[in-house]
Amino acid sequence: MGNLFKTVVLMVVLTFLFVWVGGALGGREGAVTAFVVAAALNFFAYFFSDRMVLKRYRAREVDARSEPRYYGIVSRLVERAGIPMPKVYVIPDRTPNAFATGRNPRHAAVAATEGILEMFDDDELAGVMAHELAHVKHRDILTGTVAATFAGAIAMLGRFAASGQSQKSSSNPLALMLAAVGAPIAAVIVKMTISRTREFAADAGGAEISGRPDGLADALLKISGAGRKRGILRGLNSGHAHMFIVNPLRGGGGLTKLLASHPPMDERVEKLRAMKVER
Repeated sequence: MGNLFKTVVLMVVLTFLFVWVGGALGGREGAVTAFVVAAALNFFAYFFSDRMVLKRYRAREVDARSEPRYYGIVSRLVERAGIPMPKVYVIPDRTPNAFATGRNPRHAAVAATEGILEMFDDDELAGVMAHELAHVKHRDILTGTVAATFAGAIAMLGRFAASGQSQKSSSNPLALMLAAVGAPIAAVIVKMTISRTREFAADAGGAEISGRPDGLADALLKISGAGRKRGILRGLNSGHAHMFIVNPLRGGGGLTKLLASHPPMDERVEKLRAMKVER
């Protein structure tokens, strides 16, 4: 219930930001239009965003016959986690990474790239998939999807404001500036703060589910290192970066580091190495 409440609060906050930007750009009519759009975004994010994400990365569904090792590991972890069996997908890309999507544990999917299946031993693969199942169990995936949807929409309105296309907002330069710059940044900060906090929780939850914190730690280091060598996932939408177990975009310093979608890798690995769980 805690994460469900947080998701509702997030939707309310981002809806308010969206409506406020709409009002700054178009007065009362703009606010009403933005509210209608926000309601539609909430509906879309809840019911359809998972299908769109899987389709974007050309993920194909697999089963025990087509991917016995991968599917079998997920099936065993699901029993330990005490959640319904999600749909299992493979992404045709040799860059190692993985994510979970879906609106709740009964309508969830986990996806791993071909690179992970090729590179990782059973302990490492179990660590990665347990991390994603922890996201499913904690109901993190809906929150992240809603945040990504609204952050992108608010940023779009900000670009509209910056282009000077709104005549009604021109009489209030301060509102225009905040709409063009402040609201998109605020939406991104909300999204990234939630994502970073929940990555730590999913690491801990995944280690408990798999009983292999070192396997997950080794996998994170492998993904991070291979990502620098093999490049970025094909078709990557930067708005989806927070969904992956390791940020698929190349990192940086300064503001880029401040707004990073994931905690620092050394902190994640250090916490996992210190964990003691029962196998």
